[in-house]
Parts: sequence; C-alpha cells; structure tokens
Amino acid sequence: MDAVLTILRAAGELTRLRILALLRRGALAVNEIVDVLGQSQPRVSRHLKLLCDAGLLDRFREGTLIFYRLSDTGLGQQLRDSILSFMDEADPQILADRDALKAIRHARVARSQAYFRANAEKWDEIRSLYVPEAEVEAALLDLAGSRAIGHLLDVGTGTGRMLQLFADRSHTGLGIDLSREMLAVARGELSRLSLDHCQVRQADMYGLPVDDGSQDLVVFHQVLHFAEHPEDALREAARVLAPAGRLLIADFAPHDEEMLREQHAHRRLGFDTDEVIRWAAEAGLKSRAVRHLDGGRLRVTLWRFDKAGMPDMRGADSKVGEAA
Repeated sequence: MDAVLTILRAAGELTRLRILALLRRGALAVNEIVDVLGQSQPRVSRHLKLLCDAGLLDRFREGTLIFYRLSDTGLGQQLRDSILSFMDEADPQILADRDALKAIRHARVARSQAYFRANAEKWDEIRSLYVPEAEVEAALLDLAGSRAIGHLLDVGTGTGRMLQLFADRSHTGLGIDLSREMLAVARGELSRLSLDHCQVRQADMYGLPVDDGSQDLVVFHQVLHFAEHPEDALREAARVLAPAGRLLIADFAPHDEEMLREQHAHRRLGFDTDEVIRWAAEAGLKSRAVRHLDGGRLRVTLWRFDKAGMPDMRGADSKVGEAA
C-alpha cells in the first residue's frame, strides 16, 4: 500500500505529469527537459528525483550528460502506464510540450546530419570494399527467422541501423555504444522515424546493462573487429540471451586490408569461421547457420547462434539452414 501511495503522490502534480508525457516519446537529457518545461534546472531536477525515487523513471549518465527515461519494470511502470492512458493527447499543454520537443529533435537531427557529413568519407571508403549493405541486411533478416522478437539488443549500435531494421519485428529495442557522438546520431534517427519503442544507451560490450536471460535477439553488426577481446563479448552476449534466444553476427572474413587497422581503428582484420563458432560454443551457444557474402575485396560472414531452452509461443521460427 505504501509503495502505491508513493507512486501516486509522485505522479500527482502538473509538472511531473508533463514530464511523464514527454518521456513517453523517448529518453531526454536534463537540459532538454528544462528547455521544454521552461522552468529552472534546480526545480526540474527536484521533480525528476521524486519520479525516480518512486520508480517511475530511470536515470543514467553518458559522459557529462544525465538522461532520464520511463522505467520499464516494476510497480512504477504498471501504474505509470495506467496514469498515462487517462491523459488526453489533445490537451493544449501536452500539444505545446510536444511541439517544443519536436523542435529539440529537429535540432538533434541537424547535428546528426552535420556529424555524418564530416565523417562521410570514412564510411564510404569502408563500404566500397564489400557487398552492398542492403544485401547484408537482407541476409540478417533471413537468418533471424520469423519468430517475433520480444527484446532486441544491438551491441555497438552506431547509427541505430539494426534497431531500425528489426523495429517492426521487436517489442522493444535497445542499442548500446561507447561513442557519445554515435549515440547522438542514433537518437536523431530514431526520433526522426518515431521508433518510440527503441532506445540507445552508452555502455560497454563487456558489461551489457541488461539482466541475465532477458534478451530474445542480440546483434553484433560490424562491431567485433573493434573488440580487444571478442570472445569475452560473445560470452557476455550469451549471458543476457533468454532461453532459445538468438545471436546474430555480421563481420569480415580474414583479410589483409591493413589500412583498416591503421586508419579506422580495427583491432582484428576479419575472423575465421571456426574461430567464432568455437568462442560461441565455449559460451554455451549452438551454431545454427553460417553464410558468406562476396562482392568486393572483403568477404562478409554472417553467423547465427542459438541458446538452449524452450522458445516462447510468440511465433514459429523459420527453418534456417547452413549456407556456405
């Protein structure tokens, strides 16, 4: 009873209701919330603390920035969803806050585009070396199978492209990356596409910020070649996979393009197929499929691994055969 009263007291105030309605659209930094509300930062921070203490919000840091998002677990999440369901989307205050948030998001997208313009040559140079990305993405979708995805985790999300690719198959999507600049790009893209069920967070591939056995699909798309210890990253992915969960990896086969190491921070110049299968097996994952895509100086290899266990009943998985 006390927990319910705490949550209701925390939510039962105009500014805090506005904050809950705002964060329904995705995570925001403190300064963004301040700008939308038009109140002082100390005052907004007090409201945010009350909402966090009641379990309605989660607080997380990325570098020097503090972000807030709606909590997705516990009694706070259940009561908050009920409260939000009674809020009129046509309320003038909600509409005004939404317009202010839209202006902030437009500015975020503009910053994202500027960042890409400044770094376009880097991505174009690498992409020109291998099969078109559309072919890689089609293969990933095929290898994932048709079973619905409850919780998707994209490791090294970069621009958030994998979140976008699997958005219509997943209930929730979380992308993690160490780069604050890339996370800003990803947030801008997710906002632009209104993918409110997807979020990004600053985190390390060796310490994924999710519970054991909580993820239905984990994706490493062109990420492992940056890893100092890729076998440890796979072990961590296995930890967070749910029973019958799936792991997808897309990366380069062994190559001798030294400029990728010298100019683009690649730690590994590709991976041997059996090497990755051995790492996954040591982490308790079963090899389900391997596929190679040729189309340039670099061959792209895709792996699918499954975790043992009974799948849930959210949909039948498609048959995925071995591909050479």
